[in-house]
Amino acid sequence: MSERWTPESWQAKPVRQMPVYPDQSRATAVVERLRNYPPLVFAGEARRLTQALAKAAVGQAFVLQGGDCAESFAEFHPNNIRDTFRVMLQMAVVMTFGGGTPVVKIGRMAGQFAKPRSADTETVDGVELPSYRGDIINGFDFTAEARIPDPERMVLAFNQAAATLNLLRAFAQGGYADLQKVHQWTLGFVERTLQGERFRSMADRIGETLDFMAACGITAETTPQIRETDFFTSHEGLLLPYEQAMTRIDSTTGDWYDVSAHLLWIGDRTRQPDGAHVEFFRGVKNPLGLKCGPSLDPGELVRLIDILNPENVAGRLILIVRMGADKVAEKFAPLIRAVKAAGRSVVWVCDPMHGNTVKSASGYKTRPFERVLAEVRGFFAVCQGEGVYPGGVHFEMTGQDVTECTGGAQAITDHKLSLRYHTACDPRLNASQSLELAFLIAEELKRARLGQVAAAAAE
Repeated sequence: MSERWTPESWQAKPVRQMPVYPDQSRATAVVERLRNYPPLVFAGEARRLTQALAKAAVGQAFVLQGGDCAESFAEFHPNNIRDTFRVMLQMAVVMTFGGGTPVVKIGRMAGQFAKPRSADTETVDGVELPSYRGDIINGFDFTAEARIPDPERMVLAFNQAAATLNLLRAFAQGGYADLQKVHQWTLGFVERTLQGERFRSMADRIGETLDFMAACGITAETTPQIRETDFFTSHEGLLLPYEQAMTRIDSTTGDWYDVSAHLLWIGDRTRQPDGAHVEFFRGVKNPLGLKCGPSLDPGELVRLIDILNPENVAGRLILIVRMGADKVAEKFAPLIRAVKAAGRSVVWVCDPMHGNTVKSASGYKTRPFERVLAEVRGFFAVCQGEGVYPGGVHFEMTGQDVTECTGGAQAITDHKLSLRYHTACDPRLNASQSLELAFLIAEELKRARLGQVAAAAAE
């Protein structure tokens, strides 16, 4: 990995999970057009996220990374963006207020258009077609025409990402995130649930706290943090021609940044140390994520860390652990020990979704919510046992009232999955389940914080 890096150097490496465009010259022309498009995010914003993640690495913050499994062109609507953002705000408030920890909010939004697949093709009723790989690559409809990779979809994805980011910035900085409006964040269908009642009770307590602060002269007018928030975006950097086109030199530092998102992550299927995806992302200065599944060897993880973060910059790299509830205790600890022994700075983040996917009796891909919660508990337990900070959680969710994951306070059963199963790829938590998860995390954070205080007092 000592050879010179360029935004194109990945093309000389073995590549996985990439489409083959029927007309490569047309794909090249699209990439050249995108190179002249304006940035979606700014290098300074990415650096600010790195600084926030550095705090999470030492237990001074907690990462909340969530959003759609795969964004859709067909479901693009401002209400959907608003509702997902609103649930993220609710979760962050629950974790901050209940867990006593600042929350770094990162949306799987404004770019999460590509999905890795376990097979290149799928068969329905005896018909075999190329797999759907996300709207940035091909269409979801099971037809031969829809499944042809189309490079023009990269332009459509850019335009939707730009519109999404514009709305997210307005929500985050324009007053929607004002803590004095915390009662207005409750979604209609969540309001009727146990989680809605718990959130309203917490909102009442927050309101009382804000009234006290206002009496002391601390208001939204004097303290901007009360009325606005930082909200960052992320996606899996799977489609390398698109990421290459969106990579620019920052005029203030001379460094390369991928300006398609603040944070990009490398998936469990594309993390080969000599592969194209690792080669590409080692050269950009954005904070990065690396998915760590049960097959990852501890020695290879250290090698990947050294490739992606050779200067051991705090906040540069988050390790997104996705083991499954039944494997987290066994598989997670060896990774921690190897990273600690090597003296590397990372943020440990739990993905309790991807290792807990099952096929329901009715044929739907789903995730039992109790297994999601079990992996989160296991993650915190392993972190405590190995003496590292639990740095965050990464999950797939939506603000819509979907029925895609079984269980939770709503008691979604197998036969209810078909009521509102809308995902194009993987099952997502709905708003009620997301809030339930947030309350669990808040309890774990509080327990971890109290444990740190007790340990410090004993020294």
